[in-house]
Amino acid sequence: MRLLDGVITRLLGGTVDALVAEKLAERIEQLKLDALYRPRWHGDRARLHLADTAVVNNALFNLSGGTVTVGEYAFFGHDVAVLTGTHDIERFGRERQLAITRSGRDVVIGDGVWLASHVLVLGPVTIGEHAVVAAGSLVRDDVEPYTVVAGRPARPVKQITRTAR
Repeated sequence: MRLLDGVITRLLGGTVDALVAEKLAERIEQLKLDALYRPRWHGDRARLHLADTAVVNNALFNLSGGTVTVGEYAFFGHDVAVLTGTHDIERFGRERQLAITRSGRDVVIGDGVWLASHVLVLGPVTIGEHAVVAAGSLVRDDVEPYTVVAGRPARPVKQITRTAR
């Protein structure tokens, strides 16, 4: 084995153990990085409709109360949550946990929408095309196209004028 280790060290620049440890460390770091770019969902995945060009990073989609549609070239910052689910506040204990509205709380996120990091979207809402939602905002109402909203709850702060470039 020492002879083999010597050959490998000369050819590859390290012992087998060191090379394996190095590759494992690289892979662990890649897996951590991948988690930043992998969406999560709760509920029926078939209720999530993501355009191929959308970038949603590590968003959380709760699909228990409706569908979520994300349009072309929409993009999300990190830790965005889009929630269709809700519970009946008039119920208590286990009954409240199980009292979930199963439909009618759809979320539509239009083409070119930017949801910055830590945005929370509560359905049912529609965010119009090319709107921008500022970091940390809470969206409870529809957002008009080409509008910048901010705050908790999110309120319009600016209209975007489309200019030719």
